[in-house]
Amino acid sequence: MRSIRTEGSSGRRRRRSAVAALAAVALVLAACGGSDDTTEGTTNGDGSSTASTTGDTGDTGDTAGSTPVTDARELIIARDMDINSLDPARVYCDTCMIFSTAVYETLVTRDPADITKQIPRLAESWEANADNTVFTFQLNPAAKFADGSPVEAKDVKWSWERLNHVKGSASYMMDGYTNIDTPDASTVVVTFGAPNSAFLAIVSASQMGITNSDEAIAAGSIADETAETADQSEQFYFTRSLGSGPFELESYTEGDALVLKRNDNYWGTKSPFPKVTFKQVKDSASQLQQLQAGDVDIAMQISLDSLSQIESDPNLTVTTTDSYNFAYIALSAGAESAPPELADPKVREAIKLAIDYDGMLDVTVGGKGKKQASTIPNGFEGSADLPLPAQDVDKAKQLLTEAGVTSLTLKAMYPNINVYGVDFSVMMQKVQQDLKEIGVDVQLEPAEFSAWLDTIRGVGIPLTAVYFAPDHPDTSQYPQYFGMIEGAPWSGRAGGGAAGTPIINEKEAPLLAAALAASGEERVQLYTELGQEMINDLVHFPMVNPQLVIASQKDITGNHYSGCCNLDLSFLGITG
Repeated sequence: MRSIRTEGSSGRRRRRSAVAALAAVALVLAACGGSDDTTEGTTNGDGSSTASTTGDTGDTGDTAGSTPVTDARELIIARDMDINSLDPARVYCDTCMIFSTAVYETLVTRDPADITKQIPRLAESWEANADNTVFTFQLNPAAKFADGSPVEAKDVKWSWERLNHVKGSASYMMDGYTNIDTPDASTVVVTFGAPNSAFLAIVSASQMGITNSDEAIAAGSIADETAETADQSEQFYFTRSLGSGPFELESYTEGDALVLKRNDNYWGTKSPFPKVTFKQVKDSASQLQQLQAGDVDIAMQISLDSLSQIESDPNLTVTTTDSYNFAYIALSAGAESAPPELADPKVREAIKLAIDYDGMLDVTVGGKGKKQASTIPNGFEGSADLPLPAQDVDKAKQLLTEAGVTSLTLKAMYPNINVYGVDFSVMMQKVQQDLKEIGVDVQLEPAEFSAWLDTIRGVGIPLTAVYFAPDHPDTSQYPQYFGMIEGAPWSGRAGGGAAGTPIINEKEAPLLAAALAASGEERVQLYTELGQEMINDLVHFPMVNPQLVIASQKDITGNHYSGCCNLDLSFLGITG
C-alpha cells in the first residue's frame, strides 16, 4: 500500500497574508510548433543563457550559490491527482510531470514564456551534428543532487538507460539510440542509429530528469537490459526522491496528498515555499469552494463555467489560456470483452460519426474549447490541414447496416476523474447518449485510476476515455504513442493489451522515420500525412481540446500552464 505519512492536507487553511516576497514572473504561453531547430546553447557567468542559433535565449533563474530566502507559507494546490508512479523512469501522468519537473531536473528545459525556446538547466551547453544523429551536452559543474553530490555524466547515462530498459510508457523517448558515451564527468554524447531531429525537444521532457545513480543503485534500481523484469525498486520511490531539483519528496498518501519539501541544498535559486502540498480534490466544484474559502492557494482543474465567480472575488486571480491538452475516447477491438463487430472499420467509423462534437464542447467545457482532428493536437506540426470531425448520424446508421450490425453493446470502463476541467463521467454520458441514437448500447463503468490502468494494460477495454498532455514540444511523440507502430503503447492496447496481438499500420513507421530526418515544410507535410493515417486507424477520437482556467489566491505569482511541464513550481512566488 502507498499510505505514507502526510501533513498539511486537512481543510484548515484560511485567508493569509504573505510573510515573504518574490518578484512576479510574467508568463504568457506561446504557440507550440514541433521540434526546436536550435543546435547549441550556453550559460553565461551571470546565470543567463545565450545560444549560437535561432535566438534561443532565456534566463534560467538558477544561479549557483544563491542567498537564503525567507520562508513563505506552505503552498497548497488542489488537484484531482492521476499518479501512476513516483519512480522517475515510470512516471507518466499530468501530476507526475509537475512532480518530476520539481524534483528531477532535466539537462535542458523550456522557457514558460515561450515553449519553442530552450534554456539550460543541468547542461550549460549542447549541440547536435549536421544530420541529428549525435548530440553532445556539457553539464554545469555547479549542479548537485539534494545529498550534495555532483551531477555527473554517469548519472545522465544511467538515468536514460534505465528509462529505456524499464519499458515504461515514457521509454519511447529513448527509441533509436545506439550508445551513450561519457568521455569525462561533464560530457554526455548520445548517438542514434538514424536521424532524430526531435531529441533536443525530448530532452526537456520531465520524464528525462536525472537521478542520483549511486543512491538509486544502492536502493536496488537497475539500468541494464534486465531492468524490465529485474528492477523491483518502484515502491522505494514512493518514500524518497533522488533528484537535483528545488524540491524533494516528503510523503505521498494515495487518494489524499502528495507533499514536497524544499531542497535547502538546491544549487540554484531556492523557492520561497518550504513545502508544497498537492491536495486530492476530485471535482471542480469542490476545488472552487476550497479556493474561495482560502483553503488552497491554487486550483488546477476549475471548470470554465466558474469563471465569473472567481473574477468577482477580490481575493482571487484568474485567466484562461489555450492548451495542447485533449480528452479522447478510444476503441480496442482486441480487448478480451470486445464484441467481434468492433474489428470492422465500418463499425468503428459509425461510432466516430455518431458523436455530436459541437455538443460535446458545450457539455464538457461550456463551449470554451476546440474540436481536434487527430491525436496530433491543435498547434503542433501536422495538425493544421487535417479535417475536423463532424457528426453524421444517417451515415453512421448506414455503415452499421452495411456491416450487418443490428445491435451492439460496448463495455466502457474509464477513469472517474476530472482533467483540464473535463469531467469524464459527463463526457462519457454524452458519448452514451449519442451512440444510443445509432443503436449502440454503452455500459458505463467508472473506475479508480489505478484499476483502470491495470485493466487497459491487461485484458484491454473495448471503449474507454483517456487524456493526453504533451511530453515535449515535438510532434513525433504522437505517432510514437498513438500510432499503430510496433512498440507503440496504443498499437498494443488496440490489439487487446498484454494478451492480444498489436495492430500495425505499415505506412506509419516509414512516415515517422522520414519526418525525423526532415525539416521545414517537408516535415510539416510528413506529419500531416501521419495524422491522416492515425485518423484512418479509427482507434482514437478526440472529444475536446479545452481552454484552461489558471486560478489562484491573489498573492501567488507566476501561476501558469506549461506545454512542456504542466506547471513548473520553480516559477511560483508570493507577494508581500
